[in-house]
Amino acid sequence: MATIAVSGASGLIGSALVALLRDYGHDVLRLVRQAAVQPDEIGWDPARGEIHLAACSGVDVIVNLSGAPIGRRWTEHYRDELLTSRLNATRTLAAAVADLGPEVALINASAVGYYGDRGREPLTEDSPPGTGFLAELVQQWENATAVASEAGNRVALARTGLVVSNRGGALGPLMPILRAGLAGPLGRGDQIWPWISLRDEVRALAWLAEHEIWGPVNLASPATTTNGDLIKAIADGIGRPAVLRVPTPALRAALGGLATDVLASQNEIPKVLLDSGFAFKQRTLDDLVTWLVAEED
Repeated sequence: MATIAVSGASGLIGSALVALLRDYGHDVLRLVRQAAVQPDEIGWDPARGEIHLAACSGVDVIVNLSGAPIGRRWTEHYRDELLTSRLNATRTLAAAVADLGPEVALINASAVGYYGDRGREPLTEDSPPGTGFLAELVQQWENATAVASEAGNRVALARTGLVVSNRGGALGPLMPILRAGLAGPLGRGDQIWPWISLRDEVRALAWLAEHEIWGPVNLASPATTTNGDLIKAIADGIGRPAVLRVPTPALRAALGGLATDVLASQNEIPKVLLDSGFAFKQRTLDDLVTWLVAEED
């Protein structure tokens, strides 16, 4: 078993990951942005580039999930926060990993936004980056791990798709509307949404921590699903209609720059995960809906 430190441990993904890693028998430490008071805490200040390095002695893997939430309206000020929060955290932890020695691995959060809006083009980890604000942000985010990879540390970049859960994630804001029968396709509805259940998201992150996998890794179900099909399937599963299409102008008014990425189409293929032997629990849309309905109950 390993000793694994997790940043962003209080968030939706981080808290589920900490619980899973402990279930697997790993020793888990949580990075906290104040003085550490619990035995499982490590103090750090990513804005200042500071971390209690001595407390990291004995850590085998650092999982970095820190960054301002994507799912808010993108003002110019918030765009800056999205970028700087990720760069500060990643640079701090990449430097710490390099200082701790080449045997320490860094599993760094990333996003499907790396690929930009690509229609139905199959996107594997070898696909080139796209264009646009989020694609450029993700490229800078990934590049911020360079100090660790150049020092010889194993770095895995978890290019996560849309995390689906009743408790939050990509569809979190939509779930109350879906339950009320007031939701429907967003924009055209035919854009491909690369989704992954929260359960498989944390299982995949644990898999990356436990296996010698380097470089970018797509975290998304192998299923190719459109936005309209995903919303309709979830609505059907909870016994609600989903016919009220949300027009593109309304999305742009509500979400600002974020609407561009909500309307993007990304056919993300999890080639590295599948080739490494990872088995999805929610591999198909039917699997996802069955799991979500069970969560509802």
